[in-house]
Amino acid sequence: MSSRKILMIDTDTAGDDCTALLLALRWPGVEVKAITTVAGNVPLTLCTRNALTTLEIAGRPDVKVYPGAAKPLMRELFTAEHIHGSDGMGGANFPEPALKPEQEHAALAIIRLINEYPGEIEMIAQAPLTNLALAYSLDPSIAGKLKHLWVMGGANNFMGNDSPAAEFNFLVDPEAAHIVVHAGFNLTMVGWDVCQRNPVMVEEHFRKIEAMDTSFAGFYMKVLKTGMELGIKRGVGRRISHPDTLTVAMAIDNRVMARSSRFYIDVEHKSELTKGYSLVDQNGILNKEPNAEVCLEADLELFREMVFSLLEQK
Repeated sequence: MSSRKILMIDTDTAGDDCTALLLALRWPGVEVKAITTVAGNVPLTLCTRNALTTLEIAGRPDVKVYPGAAKPLMRELFTAEHIHGSDGMGGANFPEPALKPEQEHAALAIIRLINEYPGEIEMIAQAPLTNLALAYSLDPSIAGKLKHLWVMGGANNFMGNDSPAAEFNFLVDPEAAHIVVHAGFNLTMVGWDVCQRNPVMVEEHFRKIEAMDTSFAGFYMKVLKTGMELGIKRGVGRRISHPDTLTVAMAIDNRVMARSSRFYIDVEHKSELTKGYSLVDQNGILNKEPNAEVCLEADLELFREMVFSLLEQK
């Protein structure tokens, strides 16, 4: 198990993002400095509301939430309510949270916190990269001051999920993704492919979670309900891929990233046909220096142990 972690999480809070936040907020030895929100899975106001609701469920009113970009850098926003429900929380319709967001814009909060804690913060970007691209554009020095950047986005020579070529987070704001991967961050990419090659959570796991009868287990089943039902409609049964929670688990305990390697990566942002496509030059054909560590395989058994341990908490 790795030592104490200081995390900052950038999220388009819906479904899996909620579980990811809960894991970070409740895991021993982890300090969450801030949560920043960005439009993606659902519009910004809902992302922010869902982050605040998750803080209340986690019993962590001390963590501040900073709303950020309401749309991509150069494109119109499209969202994913068909995956996460109209409220982004599986249609649970939680009451309005008592907690309120901060007034400071997420990009400015990112700059301020990285400069206040140089070399200490690991950032998890589990959403379109608009906030981080804005922050970098305002202060490029943050690339060298952030201890580690974990990006849940893209895919390693694998099909997309919201287009034939691209994973959702990179597809929503390909310009932002292009800026971030070339900014010089100490970057690890956890692509869509990592949680698709093998099932992450399926029926037998959900039955175990349902049997726990804890408030966290109940929260988990509610916020992921729409995604689970989608699997049933597709004829594969209840299942959740968990890319965001998997990335947080890797940041907390690096053993969850069972295999990785360094490659040159890039993001297509000019072609309408393949916008958001993440190039991973595994063969070194471009003869360019690697700019990212790319996760190749996850330890799903260890990941499930971490999630079960979280949800069993009273």
